[in-house]
Amino acid sequence: MFDELRSREGGWRKPAAVVFDCDGVLIESVDIKTEAFTELFADYPEHHEAIANHHQENLGISRFEKFEWIYRELLGKRLAEDESRGLGQRFSDLVFERVVRCPAVAGTEPALRRLRADGMPTFIASGTPQEELEVVISARGWHRFFQGIYGSPSSKPDILESIAEDLAIGPSRLIFVGDGWSDYEAARKTGASFIWRETAAQAARFAAYDGPRMADLTELGERWAARPSEAAS
Repeated sequence: MFDELRSREGGWRKPAAVVFDCDGVLIESVDIKTEAFTELFADYPEHHEAIANHHQENLGISRFEKFEWIYRELLGKRLAEDESRGLGQRFSDLVFERVVRCPAVAGTEPALRRLRADGMPTFIASGTPQEELEVVISARGWHRFFQGIYGSPSSKPDILESIAEDLAIGPSRLIFVGDGWSDYEAARKTGASFIWRETAAQAARFAAYDGPRMADLTELGERWAARPSEAAS
């Protein structure tokens, strides 16, 4: 994995920071949110498959953008701003407790502890609304691991660029760990290195992807420990 993240000169390029998506990368919450979308639109069972597919195809994109798509493309309606806010609140009510209590992706805390011990800044870039994201991370006791936690309405490319700017580096010095195609696109757009958290649900969408991948964060922690030493860079 890390041996694939090299400088143009071919040597080890130590990243300046590691950025994680949240759902599906730190916590096993993707299915919870898929179910919430169909629960939210329980009156439209004929559209449940399309709604679930759209969510899976757009992991990491704000739920409010997905609401707009559902109304426009499936229901043929205009989504008013107040109605969108109401859907957002109902969605949060459906998922919050389940997301706080759902399992972490295997190896999450050991990997975060290892990165912190090594002095590596870590961040979150998520499509979850900012306030909700911060509460979830705090409730899980993880706030101490992250130098910054960023959610919607900021887009992931904007978040990556902002992190790079705050660190006074180019985005190519960032590693972004994501599970969805939109995560990969955000990394590619900004020039950040990308590691795919591999899942069966996203396998077809990543069929042509040949970059670094890992099954869970256990591998990240182990490979980080085994990376080339800074002295060899």
